[in-house]
Amino acid sequence: MTATIQYASAVEDRAPSSLPLRLTLAPAGTSPALVDGAWWPRSRDLTAELPSLTAALDPLWGRITRVTVNPTFWPVVPRKVRVAGHLVHVGWFKAEQDPHKLLLLSYTTGRWDLLVIPPETGPATAARLMTAATDPLRVLTASGLMREAEFFRIAAEADWDSTRELVWDSEGGQGASPRMPAARRAVPEGTARRAEGREDLRHQGLPDPAGDLQTGGNS
Repeated sequence: MTATIQYASAVEDRAPSSLPLRLTLAPAGTSPALVDGAWWPRSRDLTAELPSLTAALDPLWGRITRVTVNPTFWPVVPRKVRVAGHLVHVGWFKAEQDPHKLLLLSYTTGRWDLLVIPPETGPATAARLMTAATDPLRVLTASGLMREAEFFRIAAEADWDSTRELVWDSEGGQGASPRMPAARRAVPEGTARRAEGREDLRHQGLPDPAGDLQTGGNS
């Protein structure tokens, strides 16, 4: 089954049950791994999220009758959830179950384990997790897959920071002195006062002594 990935901006105003299911499963016939696929719910509301999940899995795995979670990341764990045509019993285990895993029990087939990708996960990290969870050669637990994805996310951010630093250096950012505003030329205090005095004389209609002296010297 192919995972459907949508950005939050395209789905933020729609109810979880009306949105495409974000689920990917290991190829049929592959050797068993520690998880059988990955599920990327849009919220931590089991009552809202389980119906669409069981609707997709019932035809593939047989009717899902019971699921268990670790309550670490599920604020409310209902005892039962009504899905299409039947009830699903919900249980929880704190110490015994991986906090990033959903365990499903089928009426006919048996047990299935899904990695639960946190709803707030970014699309790139979610895509990586969905691919890793369906690789039959992987031997990581659900929490191990989450730790690996976080490592790759941090490494990608570090590479981006290094790239920005290289661009900054190539553009002369390293060692460049910050530009300072040009200093204004200082005006001697006496000159400023004489200029203000001449301006006052002109406003009063009186002759400027400095102008008379200059004129007399040139005549």
